Amino acid sequence: MSTSLARADWLERERAHQARADALTAAHRERSARDEKHPVWDFLFTYYSYKPAQLRRWHPGAGVELHEAPERLSWRWYSPGASDEGAVPDAERFATDKADLAGLIERMLRRTASRPGQFGCFGLHEWAMVYRADEHRHGVPLRLGQAGTDAVVENHDLRCTHFDAFRFFTPDAVPRNRTSLTRDDQSLFEQPGCLHAGMDLYKWALKLGPLVPGELLLDAFELARDIRLLDMQAAPYDLSDWHVVPVQIETAEGKAEYVRQQRGFAERGARLRGELLQAWIGSPRPAAVGG
Repeated sequence: MSTSLARADWLERERAHQARADALTAAHRERSARDEKHPVWDFLFTYYSYKPAQLRRWHPGAGVELHEAPERLSWRWYSPGASDEGAVPDAERFATDKADLAGLIERMLRRTASRPGQFGCFGLHEWAMVYRADEHRHGVPLRLGQAGTDAVVENHDLRCTHFDAFRFFTPDAVPRNRTSLTRDDQSLFEQPGCLHAGMDLYKWALKLGPLVPGELLLDAFELARDIRLLDMQAAPYDLSDWHVVPVQIETAEGKAEYVRQQRGFAERGARLRGELLQAWIGSPRPAAVGG
């Protein structure tokens, strides 16, 4: 990767990035203008709490100088470059200003990449979130009804490794998980087969701000989008009103389809995880996604 970009070149990349971001968020922005909710896609903008405008902001990545970019010198974590009016995203300033966050992100990326992927959860975290529940987080009917949904949970082994899914388990589902997870030990259990670990690459990319090339940020968003669909296809909800075809993980065929897609997402996530480390720190660790 070039360590500097002429103004005409970086402006062209910025425009291309904005057009791509606009295309990726167009449907969401149109729904928002109509005050219309969507049980699948709103998650990408509500759970992660990032607005389309943040996706639209292009950066070159850590250490890449933008020539003739005086407007960028007022942006957070940009420092003056070697050229006149040059600006460069500064990883050292970020690490100083956000030491705890920088440490957390590096731990999560490196430790997740160092582990083999696990592919036997079958997306049951969403089922555990409604197990024996009187009220459900999503105002959507259950595909198998409450009794049928509860039976699926009781007939399977819950193997969730992602705290931010586990924390939404119902009280009756919590003791059924193989491991009791906490926020403090999150980095000890995160593994690359987890759908949510793949979606979270989008979160880490945005938190790193200008240290991540805009193109990589949008790649991470696209991965999160694609994973989100499988997450909801495998969930217990009846989403037929939104034309979502279920992956019936209560069947052998559904389990096989879930794992097939899960492995593909793990491979994509491993590549992006390495690219995030390379762009930010310059030293990715080889990913381990088999298992």
